[in-house]
Amino acid sequence: MKLILGIESSCDETGVALYHTERGLLAHALHSQIAMHNEYGGVVPELASRDHVRHVLPLIREIAAQADCKLTDIDAVAYTQGPGLSGALLVGASVACSLAYALSIPALGVHHLEGHLLSPLLSKPAPEFPFVALLVSGGHTQLMRVDGVGKYTLLGETLDDAAGEAFDKSAKLLGLNYPGGAELAILALTGTPGRFKLPRPMLHSGDLDFSFSGLKTAVRTLSKQHTLDVQTRADIACAAQEAIVEVLASKAMAALKQSGLKQLVVAGGVGANQQLRAQLDRTAKKSGSRVFYPDLEFCTDNGAMIAFAGALRLQQQETKRDYRFNVKPRWDLQELNIG
Repeated sequence: MKLILGIESSCDETGVALYHTERGLLAHALHSQIAMHNEYGGVVPELASRDHVRHVLPLIREIAAQADCKLTDIDAVAYTQGPGLSGALLVGASVACSLAYALSIPALGVHHLEGHLLSPLLSKPAPEFPFVALLVSGGHTQLMRVDGVGKYTLLGETLDDAAGEAFDKSAKLLGLNYPGGAELAILALTGTPGRFKLPRPMLHSGDLDFSFSGLKTAVRTLSKQHTLDVQTRADIACAAQEAIVEVLASKAMAALKQSGLKQLVVAGGVGANQQLRAQLDRTAKKSGSRVFYPDLEFCTDNGAMIAFAGALRLQQQETKRDYRFNVKPRWDLQELNIG
């Protein structure tokens, strides 16, 4: 039995959680910096780092009280080592390793994307290995074959903008607040399907790679060609969402077919998009496949996924109590592969 503290600080959300290897997730808390960064239209790295400093320790005390446990009950501390903003990562890493040193327990650096990739395993029902994973967030769009913890094969990835970037940048062009992806999805609900037709980049490329920068350009062109009244903005939002969802769903189903697998895991912030979920469910049903999603609260960055990934890693490897640390702002997920 192990109790793992997880700390996530890769970008603009401070997440902490306590995960017990037998009792499951005991407590988690999240502080979002969206309101602060909204004023600037995007994440300001220095402000993000300072805000993590302000909130990480109070959040740890909060979840310890929720779980009715003491810091001395913790058996290991897992933290996001990368990828992400270097300053923000350093906050979580320094707090985690300092706490682990004080308690004389292991400190585990976790890959941010591995946390996302494994997060659907926290839900019920959970997928079984092997499966195909669609990682879709503001910074990443990848298709991975997952044969187990630490056994990842890249099948395809974006060549430029990620799907989340396409959502957020399209939203900004339509005058929506940062981060605009969620607002664009809400606006799209009142849009007229079919009024505008936007390109589906690389839909028929014959591989599993993505490209979304051209879609963003098409949205900019369309927005300049029309007066952006309320309905027109909604119609463009609808067209943008339809294009992104169609490409993601088509490539994900192609990855299942090519791999011969029948389970698809969807993780990352864009995985919360309801139209994407509906489209994937429809197409998977036709092919006899099944799609698994994390709970909505675990789609965005969170401490629970880091604590859980840390717990799985702790079961696999001997952990040396070396409290020196470094962070990896750029870090290929396949570098984690074991055996």
